[in-house]
Amino acid sequence: MFVPVPTPEEMARWDAAAIAAGISEETLMENAARAAMDCLRAHASARGIALPGSSALLLAGGGNNGGDAFCMARHLLDAGARPFLICSRSPEQYRGAAAHWLQVAINLGVPVFSADDWAKDEIDVPFAPDIAVDALLGTGFHGELRAREAGLVEKLNGLAARLVLAVDVPSGLSARNGRPSPVAVRAHVTVTFQAAKPGLLLPEAQPFTGRLEVRPIGMPRAVQEANPPSFRTWISFPRALDGGTPYAVERGASPRVAKILAEPAKPSSVGPAHKGAAGRVLVVGGCPSYTGAPCLAAWAALRAGAGLVTLAGPEPVLNAARLSMPALTLRSLAGNSGDDAWSEKTASSLADALPTYGALVFGPGLGREKGTVEFADALLRLPHRPPSVLDADALFALAQRPELLSLLRPCDVLTPHPGEAATLLRTSAKDVQTDRFAALRALAELAPAIWVLKGEGTLIAAPGEPTVISPWRVPQLAVAGSGDVLAGLTGALLARGHGTPLAATLGVWIHAFAGMRLAEDFPVRGNGPHDIANILPRVLGAAGEPCKGDICPSF
Repeated sequence: MFVPVPTPEEMARWDAAAIAAGISEETLMENAARAAMDCLRAHASARGIALPGSSALLLAGGGNNGGDAFCMARHLLDAGARPFLICSRSPEQYRGAAAHWLQVAINLGVPVFSADDWAKDEIDVPFAPDIAVDALLGTGFHGELRAREAGLVEKLNGLAARLVLAVDVPSGLSARNGRPSPVAVRAHVTVTFQAAKPGLLLPEAQPFTGRLEVRPIGMPRAVQEANPPSFRTWISFPRALDGGTPYAVERGASPRVAKILAEPAKPSSVGPAHKGAAGRVLVVGGCPSYTGAPCLAAWAALRAGAGLVTLAGPEPVLNAARLSMPALTLRSLAGNSGDDAWSEKTASSLADALPTYGALVFGPGLGREKGTVEFADALLRLPHRPPSVLDADALFALAQRPELLSLLRPCDVLTPHPGEAATLLRTSAKDVQTDRFAALRALAELAPAIWVLKGEGTLIAAPGEPTVISPWRVPQLAVAGSGDVLAGLTGALLARGHGTPLAATLGVWIHAFAGMRLAEDFPVRGNGPHDIANILPRVLGAAGEPCKGDICPSF
């Protein structure tokens, strides 16, 4: 289901291991250039640019990215184009494979110019080339751009090129966190090699990467397996709302989730047709002021295929469910009355029921009254507590009493949005969003559970597993109650017996697909959380459909 997403440092280790195995640096560079040229040809054709007679300006830096541009210039020359190499170093300063391929390009007649002269408009090159290739800085770039490089980036952005192709990463963009430093090339297409890098997959990188394509360069599988990366993402993605996609995959690849979702993960003695075999979910939450959130979570669990869903909460919540969701079973709790509906006594009344459920969803609409922290403390200590999804006000209770984090287990899932993550980390939502990877690492240090940091570019951390990156921006999910739907969906997957990391990642995957499917009927938003829940059966049914073209599934 997943493809690797190495950090720049991990990708450098892959390169070094491949070279140590006998694949020369020159070969890897030529493979990268050929992959980039294949991408360039496809997108030039799509934009009506014929390579013969076209002008191509290639901005080459001092590292291996510059070497890729030197090879590409040679291929463009062979295709009948007019390449112009703009080099940030003088030719004698290049070393290794880059120096080799630069000399080959010079020997074959590719014109080479100084980047400093280009910046001062002292050379005769097209101001509006048909094609501009950004190969100034590679994935190893970090920190802030120096004034010289920032000026070159701004000049490249000012060109009226019909196609701007970034090689491996748009110069100035961090491949680690997807942010410009402080400016970056704005490409129409970014071709990155062998695997995407974490920052390229985050939605905030998309204005700079344009369409992101991953092209193989012959990196041996043994090298990748011997050097496992810190991140991964799904092998396939739905089409983005603008007709593109954040990530292109090889033709024929398809998700292996249909079989996973078709049957309960654990065999049941009562047979697959019995509601117990489809999973039993207990949703605990709600208060007189928030009756809708637990109902939404419970309804999403049902729509996701759970066989039996019980809602436990104060009477106002149960009354709301009786009127609107007769398919739910309801459980009154001892000792809940008045505005302060939760207490240690309330939790003890659930003790006998917990062992009969496959999953617990705890927190939607719970409220922040005096007794909620005591209730959370008592509930988390109950024996035979099933795998649990903690969301919303359950997270607030943990933040109020951090020692409760020690009660969490690897089979529990916590789903904070940036504001909730900030409360847990004693920081601000702005700080969380500034570096979501760092925030996720900090959350994972709080407890050895599954952490789902929600938002654009949802991140999932599981103990001992690579972090999963969800690369989507889905406006239809940015609605109150969407998180409650995700909690109920994840609870249903847990109750079916799927392991916690798989249930959490599938939940995020299906939730995103649901939002994208809703874009057909709500292209400019306007959907509600019930719409997300109600479309889940259709999304679950389409999850394993065959690929159409090079993107799968295609809704």
